[in-house]
Amino acid sequence: MFRQAGRTSAEAASYRTPDAARLTVQKFIFVIALESTFMDVLKKLFERHFHTPVARVQPLQGQLGGSGRSIVRLASGKLGAIGILYNVREENVAFLEFSRHFRRHGLPVPEIYAEDLNDGAYLEEDLGDTTLFEFLSKNRVGENIAPQAVDAYRKVVAVLPRFQIEAGRDLNYNVCYPRNRFDRQSIAWDLNYFKYYFLRLAGIPFNEQALEDDFDCLTNFLLGANCDYFLYRDFQSRNIMLRDGDPFFLDYQGGRKGALQYDVASLLYDAKADLPPALRQQLLDLYIEKLGGFIDIDREAFLHYYYAYVYVRILQALGAYGFRGFYERKAHFLQSVPYALRNLRWLLHNVKLPVALPTLMEAFNSMLASEKLRDLASEAEAAEADNLTVRILSFSFHRGTPKDESGHGGGFVFDGRSLPNPGREERFKTLTGKDAAVIAYLNQQDSVHQFLASVMSLVDASVSEYQRRGFKSLMVSFGCTGGQHRSVYLAEQVAKQLRGRNGVDVLVRHRELEGGRAIE
Repeated sequence: MFRQAGRTSAEAASYRTPDAARLTVQKFIFVIALESTFMDVLKKLFERHFHTPVARVQPLQGQLGGSGRSIVRLASGKLGAIGILYNVREENVAFLEFSRHFRRHGLPVPEIYAEDLNDGAYLEEDLGDTTLFEFLSKNRVGENIAPQAVDAYRKVVAVLPRFQIEAGRDLNYNVCYPRNRFDRQSIAWDLNYFKYYFLRLAGIPFNEQALEDDFDCLTNFLLGANCDYFLYRDFQSRNIMLRDGDPFFLDYQGGRKGALQYDVASLLYDAKADLPPALRQQLLDLYIEKLGGFIDIDREAFLHYYYAYVYVRILQALGAYGFRGFYERKAHFLQSVPYALRNLRWLLHNVKLPVALPTLMEAFNSMLASEKLRDLASEAEAAEADNLTVRILSFSFHRGTPKDESGHGGGFVFDGRSLPNPGREERFKTLTGKDAAVIAYLNQQDSVHQFLASVMSLVDASVSEYQRRGFKSLMVSFGCTGGQHRSVYLAEQVAKQLRGRNGVDVLVRHRELEGGRAIE
């Protein structure tokens, strides 16, 4: 069974201070160090339950992902189970109790075979290897989604009200962690997470007090909805398994009381699932219809709050992508950002919220216009195309060398300060290395041509070797005194020579030109 572990861990995808983030990384390292010891615990649990020793252990993709769980498949002959190792007792307790409660209500969740809470270990039913996301990906071409994938989503949507209403009525909310409600504190964690780990790290400008005012307004509005239902919290396509065409559900340990709108918004605006708007509307209509089998539902009242919950779920996800991608340098998390931005663009053009949030909307528009975030979209497309992405940057040494945001490390940093400096001439002061006059000036310098020839010899050789070995990312940076003339020129010239090369995607960013020019 492959799955992306859900993220609570005192809201692992909620607002963290940098110190808390470092502690989280340390916790992951601690888990790895103890894993061999804890594996013995899982093997003993398996033998106690199945009365046979473990013959095979298979680490599963996704371990130490969103929440720090280690996930392994244990097997002996035809007998099998999924073993979980995790050292946050409160989350383990919530997951185990919720699982047993949902099974008593006949809901399709894994059976719990055995547990050892003292060692943070438990065994659960093996539900196979196919997530809803994987099934969708294999059964679509662009926006054309095969009927069997649509049918899978319809089954999922039809089951959701049973979790929220039927099983939610007599659930023990005392074991919820870290909160038993999606309340003002929970919302504040998500919004601050978005602010500090996405907006700030993506370089999106905002007025902090004005944004906080919008956050207060949005929070007050969200809490106006009926919040007395079970909120699954991470109801998305990677937490749903398909076995023999039927859905089974995972990673609800962050569940608590909340509004009905949140979970269906999580599923339908799941970023990389990238559901077409028409299908989202079809599934939303089906969900509201199914709700009618459990409660009296006022469609207009439901929709009054629905899109605000869509927004807050997207912000929570962007905060998680920013923390994992920008801060922890796990580049694959950033591949979801362009899809989330696409959802925001659709919302901005098609939805008018009942509350005014001018500063937040301005931030959204800045995100959509951001060159840095547009580059992420190109990188995501390149990753899917299996191309080598060459990221070329210009910068000022006064502001430090650029950080590698791909997570791969390495690459080249070339120092252009030995070359003639156009910035010393008055006629070039207001121009950049992209302007014709500066280009003509540098093209006349023999030292510039010698420099570029040496650079291209190194870069060409690396590109060829990276392609041969299947590498996905190469970073090439050019620095000068102010990051305005020479470094910009050099970056543009190298990009020009690499563009059009088969299997290579070229992304160019001029760091100092994005936020004002340094002076040479």
